Amino acid sequence: MTRPRLLLPGRLEPGTEQHFVRPGASVSLGLCAGDELTVVDIDGRQAATVCFADAPAGGHGDGPFELFGAWSPPGAVETFAIEGDTAVTVVVPGGRMDVNAQNPPSSVRVVIRRAEPRPAGEPTLPAPLADPVIDLRVHSSTAESYEVKAGQWVQIIDVEGQQCSDLLAFDARRLQDGVERGLDPTATRTFMGALYPGPGLSSKYVDTDFQPLLEVVRDTVGRHDTFGLACTAKYYEDLGYPGHVNCSDNFNAALDPFAVAARRGWPAVNLWYNTTVSPTNAITLDEPWSRPGDYVLLRALTDLVMSSSACPDDVNATNGWNPTDIHVRVYPAERTFSRAIARRTTPATAPVLTEETGFMPRWHQLTRRVTEYRGYWLPTSFSTDGAVEEYWACRERAVVMDLSPLRKFEITGPDAEALVQATVTRDIRKLAVGQVVYTAMCNDHGGMMDDATVFRLGEDLFRFVGGEPYDGVWLRQQAERLGLRVWVKDSTDHLHNLAVQGPASRDVLRELIWTAPAQPSLDELAWFRFAVARLDGPDGLPLVVSRTGYTGELGYELWCHPSDAVELWDAVWAAGQPHGLRPLGLDALDVLRIEAGLVFAGYEFDDTIDPYEAGIGFTVALSSPEDFVGKAALERRHAHPQRALVGLLLEGNETAGHGDCVHLGRPQVGVVTSGCRSPSLRANIALARVNVEYSELATELEVGKLDGHQKRIPATVVRFPFYDPEKARPRA
Repeated sequence: MTRPRLLLPGRLEPGTEQHFVRPGASVSLGLCAGDELTVVDIDGRQAATVCFADAPAGGHGDGPFELFGAWSPPGAVETFAIEGDTAVTVVVPGGRMDVNAQNPPSSVRVVIRRAEPRPAGEPTLPAPLADPVIDLRVHSSTAESYEVKAGQWVQIIDVEGQQCSDLLAFDARRLQDGVERGLDPTATRTFMGALYPGPGLSSKYVDTDFQPLLEVVRDTVGRHDTFGLACTAKYYEDLGYPGHVNCSDNFNAALDPFAVAARRGWPAVNLWYNTTVSPTNAITLDEPWSRPGDYVLLRALTDLVMSSSACPDDVNATNGWNPTDIHVRVYPAERTFSRAIARRTTPATAPVLTEETGFMPRWHQLTRRVTEYRGYWLPTSFSTDGAVEEYWACRERAVVMDLSPLRKFEITGPDAEALVQATVTRDIRKLAVGQVVYTAMCNDHGGMMDDATVFRLGEDLFRFVGGEPYDGVWLRQQAERLGLRVWVKDSTDHLHNLAVQGPASRDVLRELIWTAPAQPSLDELAWFRFAVARLDGPDGLPLVVSRTGYTGELGYELWCHPSDAVELWDAVWAAGQPHGLRPLGLDALDVLRIEAGLVFAGYEFDDTIDPYEAGIGFTVALSSPEDFVGKAALERRHAHPQRALVGLLLEGNETAGHGDCVHLGRPQVGVVTSGCRSPSLRANIALARVNVEYSELATELEVGKLDGHQKRIPATVVRFPFYDPEKARPRA
């Protein structure tokens, strides 16, 4: 079989449509005679109902059709041959998963294969977010101007995908006074500290007088350009295409009614224009990442005159070699929309917008310093304290932190233990019910896909808690490869967790946590153990309490359903005030975990780094007779180590950052993975991955800045964890 010349995962064949239906939702679609409808239970154990307007599905009776159920296997499929024109509705029921249950509802995939692909013409647009006050098509190779009032919402949609759209915006009131003040990409980059704004704290586009004009509210792609001008006549002339239509001339024509002076080249925000800067400072481009229906949602911060183009560039990859349309919708100021970024677990899955955790209504009252973290909003620090005070509160008293973005997967079935044993580096057969273990999960060549904690809830019941949404996809793939009877269900939307950490954490929780006689009490709960519990007595909200954390201190994590999160926060907050309980954000957490020598995905490890190189070789059970994915590669790597994670103590107060080079003389011998100033140690510390020849304690190295040679920070290899190396505090 010949391999294709180009691999495009997630791109559907002509005539094929795909829809992902989340639990508690439905989708309605029109079908024609000869079409084929397929419904897939992706994760298994998920019921679905299919209702036709008529009864056109041969051999299936009249319906409605109840598909799948409590024991349907992962990937179960039901297919309908459509005999006549009709409409179909696919309904996926949802519901709440209790914290001590393992039956979360999951999405269903609906695939339509058309007998005759729809004729070329008006592409299908996503449904409006609300009733629009402006509904404007910007046809290919043109530009359109439109007026927007303060507070209104502007949705710019890539209709067919891979289409660049340049954007201009001007203060309308100042235009009326004869003063032209437009969106300025350079000023925006400077004040936002980013190449372009995005949803969150750094979200505003400003004009040449530094006044905010637009705020980014949603972005389903997150890859744009603010380096260059909108395309110009000269650009095409220099390429040998004189007279080629261009965005700058299109803008001049579209803005002429508003008395905006013409320019040969417009500095614009180039939405979906996929450019980057190479190590040699060249601006390079490739095809856009956007797909049909992707959009950016903006909010006008003052009355604006705006102009959007559908770029005509057909001489390179700017528009995927095929210029198409852009669509603009403007919504009333009275509407509200969530702030969000879209992420895909794999190229073939549906994009998911950033969500709010169950605890966000409480902690958001204490700060506006918010960042997107793995599909959820989390605080970076709190307005009342700041990262330094939050740090000391954790080291000396107690803190509370939202860690709900951790991905949770319920692994159940007669082969559950066999799957976990085959996919993580620990010997899971030694794990008792009520116990938690920290582990790595590796690929075939020994690289770390993720680190995780695994809870054993029963003989054939496990809860996998990792960082990556892809963990569940990979676990299901391994189950299929091994022919195991097991279900892997994503329970992240049903289990949000609050970390209570610090030397006073047990005192804060002692009067709150009730456990039945068959479960350990809070005082009896040992390190890396968990208990099924209740809040404030046997009739309180259900919890799972684990003695785990990411701070290097005594601590606990409280796991609850998101609908119970506010009640749990309020109870912990009230109980903690006599003990000096404070909130903790990501900035302080980073310092705490570096001091404690705790690794972080994308910093200490990725899928090319093995657990030994990541500093967690203790998680690898090479002596176990059990096999697991990557074991053979890890045996080779362990026998012939190349790199090791070490602690560095740096001279002076200039910190090392992720990616800084580590040298011994001129040669580079390693790279810094994480660095910070340690408040409690009053020292400048870092974690670094170095060649094993230079990993011995007291080895003198240098951290390179600038080009790695013109500026060096002397450093010495020291023992890590830097703080409490015997881990006496979390064991207390």
